Amino acid sequence: MSDLLRDLFPLAWSGMITGCLYALGAMGLVMIFKSSRVVNFSHGNVAGFAAFLIYGFSSGVLLELSWGTAVLLAVMAVIAIAFVTYAIISPLVFESDLTATIATLGIGLIAQGATLLIFGADIVSLDLPIPRFRMSVLGLLITGYDLTVLAVAVVTIGALFSVIDYTKLGIAFRAISENPFAAEVCGLNLRSVHLFSWTVAAVLGVVGALLIVPTTFLSVTTVAAFMLQAFAAAVIGGFASLPGSLVGGILIGVLMNLFTFYVSPEFSSTFLLGVILLALNIFPNGILERAGGTRV
Repeated sequence: MSDLLRDLFPLAWSGMITGCLYALGAMGLVMIFKSSRVVNFSHGNVAGFAAFLIYGFSSGVLLELSWGTAVLLAVMAVIAIAFVTYAIISPLVFESDLTATIATLGIGLIAQGATLLIFGADIVSLDLPIPRFRMSVLGLLITGYDLTVLAVAVVTIGALFSVIDYTKLGIAFRAISENPFAAEVCGLNLRSVHLFSWTVAAVLGVVGALLIVPTTFLSVTTVAAFMLQAFAAAVIGGFASLPGSLVGGILIGVLMNLFTFYVSPEFSSTFLLGVILLALNIFPNGILERAGGTRV
């Protein structure tokens, strides 16, 4: 029993850290869904393409730039991709949510193909300028990576909620999320808010993908697999709830860590799909709605 508890707390801690990254990815999915009712299945492949761009710009494969400049260029590229993607599917968004969602699968395949064409199928290593130190707090090992992820997640999520709560664009986003028709009648520009959502989602995807890479490796499928877990976080939290995405991300991070350690890493994908199916049956509108009786 003591051995079980000894392993439980470190696993829960590392799961919470990883869960913060899943939450960032999930929030990107939710931002798009709340404003345009489209599930963006290209989210993972586009974020993975951005991670490869950072690798290419900073390693000398494409250019030899500083890490900060490489990140800036990659973010600008992803924002441009978000604009082009929305320009392509915007006519579909107003005709059929399902058709627009299917179209994002095609965008994702194009992004994956571009990654393979430019960088090949090799597995690469992307080093980030993260402080390398370790310290023990009440017997729990905390690393520089842990603190970096927490700091970035807190700042990013805090900035996002501040924009949504206190700016005119954020108010427009909330209005369109509640009732697009009434918002448009009141003079709000739906396309501008949609572009805002797609842009924010692209940046959130890059941040999450970039910080997940140090725990694994960078390949064509790495970030797409990461976004599958972000998708599960969005399902648990409810696709209409940004706070729910945060809760769902942390839950998925902890549950996946515990299952991988105590059961088997080979069946982690099966377990994840099981969690998604269970969540859809028990919490069809998100865990926070179930707990609080109202959608957040």
